[in-house]
Amino acid sequence: MIERTLAILKPDCVRKNLTGAVIARIEKAGFKIIGMKKTRLTQETAGAFYAVHKGRPFYDGLVEFMSSGACVPIALEKENAIADFRTLIGATDPAEAVPGTIRKDFADNKGENIVHGSDSPENGKIEIAFFFSVKELIEVI
Repeated sequence: MIERTLAILKPDCVRKNLTGAVIARIEKAGFKIIGMKKTRLTQETAGAFYAVHKGRPFYDGLVEFMSSGACVPIALEKENAIADFRTLIGATDPAEAVPGTIRKDFADNKGENIVHGSDSPENGKIEIAFFFSVKELIEVI
C-alpha cells in the first residue's frame, strides 16, 4: 500500500551541509519526493508541531533546537513508507542505530539526530498537512 511520510531535515543537517547527501539516500531508497521546502521554524511553530511531547523532559530542548536554524520538511511517498523510512533513518539515538543508517552515519547525539520521520500513517498525513497545502504536493506518476 502506498503511504506518505514526513521527513524533516533538522537544523543540524542543514548546518552541517548534509541536505544533499541525505536527500540522495532517501531517493536511492525508492522514496518519491512529492513536496519539499526550506524554512525556519519559530519557537511557536516548533512547539505546535511537537505539541504531542509537551510536558516531557525533552520538549523545551527540542523546540529550542528545531527553531535554531533552517530545516527542510519533505513529503515522501512510497509503498510501506513509514516503516521503510524509519528503517532508513535508524534509531533516535545514533549510538544505538544500525550501521549504514542516516542517523548512525551523520548524527552527533540523540538530541541532534539529523532527521525526523513520521511514526504512523495517520501521523504522516497530519504532519505533511502541517507543512504543505494540498496544492503544494505533486502527484508522482
